[in-house]
Amino acid sequence: MSGPLAGLRVLEFAGIGPGPHCGMLLADLGAEVVRIDRPGGNGWPNPVVDRGRSTVTIDIRSEEGRAFCYEAADKADVLIEGFRPGVMERLGFGPDILCERNPRLVYGRMTGWGQSGPLAQAAGHDINYIAVTGALAAMGTAGQPAMPPLNLVGDFGGGSMFLAFGIMAALWERQSSGRGQIIDAAIVDGVTSLMTMFAGLLPDGRISMARDSNLLAGASPFYRCYRCADGGEIAVGALEPQFYRELIALSGAPSDLLDQQNDESGWAGRSDRLADLFATRTVAEWCAMLEGSDACFAPVIELSSAPSHPHLAARETYVEADGLVQAASAPRFSRTPGTVRAAQPDGREAIARWPTQ
Repeated sequence: MSGPLAGLRVLEFAGIGPGPHCGMLLADLGAEVVRIDRPGGNGWPNPVVDRGRSTVTIDIRSEEGRAFCYEAADKADVLIEGFRPGVMERLGFGPDILCERNPRLVYGRMTGWGQSGPLAQAAGHDINYIAVTGALAAMGTAGQPAMPPLNLVGDFGGGSMFLAFGIMAALWERQSSGRGQIIDAAIVDGVTSLMTMFAGLLPDGRISMARDSNLLAGASPFYRCYRCADGGEIAVGALEPQFYRELIALSGAPSDLLDQQNDESGWAGRSDRLADLFATRTVAEWCAMLEGSDACFAPVIELSSAPSHPHLAARETYVEADGLVQAASAPRFSRTPGTVRAAQPDGREAIARWPTQ
């Protein structure tokens, strides 16, 4: 296997959402990931997110399953699990046991609420976790209920990315200490960290989190989406004055729209005027006029069409692997590039090869 994580051995207990996505990220970058699947699966098979692993389907409550999991954890560098707090302990695979058996083990725990706190044992999903962090309240249209942003902000932005970051940090520290440690990766913690830019700008009034006045949430005429003549949409993000001037000049908008760009009292009226303008041409026509300029412009493209966008195609952001068009490995490395790999042979073979830590 190639990639900057080649030689890293990861044991993943099957779950849904951020845990599997973290496993995919590590596998793409060369780690050998073995996933423990329960008989019957988890109900959410995903041939893209589940790529790059080898799998062992086994009842971890059986004597055979317990023995296999102990052997695998004894040999692993990293373990990923996404159960509610206490579940792994009840199964006999808690960090108190596995980290004693393998002191070098980096034990990654992925949850929504975290391992402690009054909600730690409560069920939840992305929408609940981003609700209590202040993120969800800022999203949507004023006067309407908040609008969930898919499950990108919680599960993946605040979840799998922070788990992967924590794993890398623990592995770096292990080089000097020789010991692993437990990572409590809670989505509520990760999203709170993601919100620090907004929290830092609030005290002196440099940003509003109210939906009708947040310049980054669609309230401003220069940072929002507009519908075009063909029913498609475009996105403009001309925050800085020089980029806003470019947008106004290239689009043919009236020059008086440049006056007092950041005066919130005029945003609604200016948005309406720009909406009328952008509704006069198709998305393709606006792309011909604005794309590639400093107007901070892009067409709003559906996921199924994204691979064919000229920029993404030129960068090979998507690749075809295992008969599917899917996201390429990210980020990119100059010497040790990652790669998208199909599912690997039976995980028992991989575990048998792994040396004991």
